[in-house]
Amino acid sequence: MKVNLMAEYELDRCYSIAPLTWQGKKHILVAAEKVNKCILFDTKGNPEDVIWEAPGGTMSMIQVPGSDGWFLATHEFYSPNDGAKAHIVLVRPVDGKWVIQTIKDLPFCHRFSVVTRGGVNYLIGCTIKSKHKYKNDWRFPGAIWVGELPSDLENYNEDHQVPMTCIKDGLLKNHGYFTIHTEEGDYSLVGTENGVFRVTPPDTKGGDWKVEQLTAEPASDMALADFDGDGQDEMITIAPFHGDSIAVYKKDADGDYDKVWDCPFKMEFSHSIWARSFYGQEKAIIGARKGGRDLVEFYYENGEYKTNILAHDVGSANIYPFDREDGGITLVSTNREINQIAFYDLVK
Repeated sequence: MKVNLMAEYELDRCYSIAPLTWQGKKHILVAAEKVNKCILFDTKGNPEDVIWEAPGGTMSMIQVPGSDGWFLATHEFYSPNDGAKAHIVLVRPVDGKWVIQTIKDLPFCHRFSVVTRGGVNYLIGCTIKSKHKYKNDWRFPGAIWVGELPSDLENYNEDHQVPMTCIKDGLLKNHGYFTIHTEEGDYSLVGTENGVFRVTPPDTKGGDWKVEQLTAEPASDMALADFDGDGQDEMITIAPFHGDSIAVYKKDADGDYDKVWDCPFKMEFSHSIWARSFYGQEKAIIGARKGGRDLVEFYYENGEYKTNILAHDVGSANIYPFDREDGGITLVSTNREINQIAFYDLVK
């Protein structure tokens, strides 16, 4: 594949991306890692509105299921060294304005999402650490927090917050997160220095959560794709934390994940990652924030894993691909290291 730049917008330390359906149309949200804006774009990359000017520190955003333009976002996670005030906010359009209210204080919340299983929506929040006393202090591991997502979210605020419970702690550098949608319901992968964990909500309301360890090797981020076309998803990982090594794991007959491929070259400070079908072939795209700062596609062909550089010297922090009505694919990338929000036409 190759990419052609369709539209661009300058935003200092641009970081988080999420789709948003509002007023019957699909839009794209992009927010900054530092103190800066959250901007609403149309699907062609044209800015439509500024959701907030500050405080930023937005690691994750996701639409509230079944809503018209409501979404959740993290605020004030500016870095692992400046995330003690991190919290989750509800953002909703009301009478031509965007109303923002805190629904959960969750210090050092780096990633979060909403998953659905058994007809129930759940909020999952992952904290990268629990506290610190000095810069780069990693002595206090993070955790996974969960709770039911209330149907009346507008009634929650700083004084009446969404209840959440810790289901797994002791997770060092709890950074990676990937949601998988299946016919049985959603589940999530969480990437940590302790390995990759699968987090599955209860099959029925009030049931037990399940946390399973899939690998013991560190993983900064990961994604699933059926690269070799055998009907079984492989897992592609970035390691270690903010690392430079890309690997592919395959599930064996016992259900264990075994490493089957190491990328022959390094990608310094790899960070953005997505995996899905691109024009009928399962692939992953990964971006690095240092070194060559390349955006690279990974795929399997003629019995071996291959790579292709899509863009050079862009420094992508996050990516989001989506299908267009004309049959093409648009790839949105927050090229943080050059302060560029890029809308690419992804060409077969």
